[in-house]
Amino acid sequence: MINIDSLKFDDKGLIPAIVVDSKSKKVLTLAYMNRESLAISIEKKLTCFWSRSRQELWLKGETSGNYQHIVSITADCDADALVVEIIPDGPACHKGTFSCFNDTVWENDEIDVSEFSVEGLYELIKGRKTEKKEGSYTTYLFEKGIDKILKKVGEESTEVIIAAKDKDKKETVYEIADLMYHVMVLMVEAGISTDDIYKELASRHVIDKKVKQEKMASDND
Repeated sequence: MINIDSLKFDDKGLIPAIVVDSKSKKVLTLAYMNRESLAISIEKKLTCFWSRSRQELWLKGETSGNYQHIVSITADCDADALVVEIIPDGPACHKGTFSCFNDTVWENDEIDVSEFSVEGLYELIKGRKTEKKEGSYTTYLFEKGIDKILKKVGEESTEVIIAAKDKDKKETVYEIADLMYHVMVLMVEAGISTDDIYKELASRHVIDKKVKQEKMASDND
C-alpha cells in the first residue's frame, strides 16, 4: 500500500481517476482528483473529485443521490493515474446512463469480444421497454403487462422444478436461464434494479457474518 505523497499529480495538482464498477468491471467515468478530494474520498469512502469546469470539489451523488461507495483505489505503475473500484447507488453519467462511455467511435467487426453480464442483459431488457422494437419478444411481454410477465415467471419456475426433479442438468441449466430472463423482465417492469438485488443479498451476508461472530464470541465465553 503506497502513501498519497508517493502519487504524481500534474502541474495543476490533479491526477486522473478511472472509475470502475466493482462487479461488472465496466468503466463508468473518467474524472480528476486533487490531494484534498482524494483525502475526502478515503475518509468518506465515497468518490470525491475536483471539477475542472467549476473549479471546486465535487462529491459524486451529493445532489443526485447517486453516491459511489469505494471498494478500492489503485495506482498505476508510474503512480500518475488511479483506478477507483466502486459500488454505485445509481447511474454514473449525468445523462442518466450506467456509464459515461456509451458512444462507439470504432470497433473491429472481425473480432468477437462480446461478453455476457447480468447488468448488460438488464440494460438490454430495460431498453426494450423504453424503446420498443417490433418483433421483440421482450417488448411483447411489456406490452402485455404485469399479468403476462408473472404468468411466464410462474411457468418457468415450474419448468425448473420439473427439470431438476428429473436430474437433467443440461435441461435444468436451460430452464434456469429462462427463469432468470423472465425474472429480469419482471424487475424492469417493477422498477427493481440489479443493484437493489445485490444490496439485499449483501445485507444478508453482513447479517450472517455478524451472527457467526456473535456465535464464536459466545462459544469462547
